[in-house]
Amino acid sequence: MKRFWDTATVQPAEHGYGIALDGRPLRLPGGSTLHLDNLAIAEAVAAEWATAGERKGAELSMEQVPLTRLVGTAVDRIAKDPAPSAEAIAQYGEADLLCYRAEDRRLAALQAEAWQPLLDWAALHHDAPLNVTSGITHVAQPEASLRALNAAVAAHNPYGISALGIAVPAMGSLVLGLALSAGRLDAAEAHRLATLDETYQESFWGADAEATARRARIAEDIALAARLLELSR
Repeated sequence: MKRFWDTATVQPAEHGYGIALDGRPLRLPGGSTLHLDNLAIAEAVAAEWATAGERKGAELSMEQVPLTRLVGTAVDRIAKDPAPSAEAIAQYGEADLLCYRAEDRRLAALQAEAWQPLLDWAALHHDAPLNVTSGITHVAQPEASLRALNAAVAAHNPYGISALGIAVPAMGSLVLGLALSAGRLDAAEAHRLATLDETYQESFWGADAEATARRARIAEDIALAARLLELSR
């Protein structure tokens, strides 16, 4: 699509706030008008559209408005029935990255030092102790802990669930996602912990361009999720 507007502004709407592009309401890909109940999020979305494409007539893709895509998912899909999305995210607790330690002793020691405090936090803060294993063989988690983690995800508003929906799969860890949401971690630290194994191996074998690009994409997803979590509080 081409940018057809000069200005993007927040306007009062019946159910909160809308985004106007030269006075025309911003619509989601499905055709519905975007209405938001959070002024901070509305202002951030408007700012995104104010800079997207840089100038009138320039080519524009939805990749240039990632916050809008995430917010649109919250409003258009999750808000109608949050439970399925929350349950899908909570399933990552069944095989959380932080529960699987390497057989390499040096890496395992680094993982324990970096990851165990987050597992301890989940046990204390969410009443969700998780079992840890060595290697990649699946370790079963207590049903009570999984229920507690599901409840922790479900307690988020639709924006928070949408944010966790990209952060948790990107990191492979529900615990890291919940810690990010709670402000226990910032985006940079969450990314460091999620990619600890890769950076350890890279210190021995050198950087790989494909892996580096993948980590950069993960960092972008985590930063975007963290921003929406902060805006939605």
